[in-house]
Amino acid sequence: MAGEKKVFGFEEVAKHNVAKDCWLVIAGKVYDVTPFMDEHPGGDEVLLAVTGKDATSDFEDIGHSESAREMMEKYHIGEIDASTIPAKRTFVPPQQAPHGQAKDNDLLIKILQFLVPILILGLAFGIRHYTKSD
Repeated sequence: MAGEKKVFGFEEVAKHNVAKDCWLVIAGKVYDVTPFMDEHPGGDEVLLAVTGKDATSDFEDIGHSESAREMMEKYHIGEIDASTIPAKRTFVPPQQAPHGQAKDNDLLIKILQFLVPILILGLAFGIRHYTKSD
């Protein structure tokens, strides 16, 4: 198996998601980073957080050094079968109220923010006036 690397299915890689058995998928390659868990400068939690998914963007976003990239080679155990990687979930924006209704709510909130303190102040003065002994 000198030049041959094994091809793993995503489900199989995703099972290796604990500190004592941790595999990552980065740029189509599978890495067994278990021996590196204690040495990782960001801590083992960072590595565990990206198990069970394609960690390529997380890895690239950090801006790893060239020496870190070279170090990865000793943990490279195979390739990922790209057809087994689940499709990325598309972002679904939260449901918003129709335009006119949102403006009505905003206006009501602004009016209440103004009126409630005035009503409380008026109530305080009223209570003081009626409970004040001459």
